[in-house]
Amino acid sequence: MKEEVKRWMEMSKDDLESARANFKIKKYYVCAFLCQQAVEKALKALLIKKYKKLIKTHDLVLLGRKTGLSDFLIEKCKLLSRVSIETRYGFLDITPSKKFNKQNSLKYLNIAKEIVKWVGKRI
Repeated sequence: MKEEVKRWMEMSKDDLESARANFKIKKYYVCAFLCQQAVEKALKALLIKKYKKLIKTHDLVLLGRKTGLSDFLIEKCKLLSRVSIETRYGFLDITPSKKFNKQNSLKYLNIAKEIVKWVGKRI
């Protein structure tokens, strides 16, 4: 089980690094999507460590609650959870590449860094 936890955290960190790289090249919607993925994978790593099993969901709020994330960070998960759908499917009136910008992607990047760091301290 320890190796599985390690793999999930490694994938999380890889996604976070890729999010940073996409932010630098102004691919903000890709950055935002990878931030959501980094948090999801980090929370799943902690979930596996705590319960010895994986829950198949993309719901960051559910994963956060199961792993003991603080209410403050749960609120941040609520913001980031929507990103998964918004970056993949867009909106009725705007494509993801036009919805995400430097400002909102930086916010998501900071949220992802904070939560991945929080998880890392508990692994």
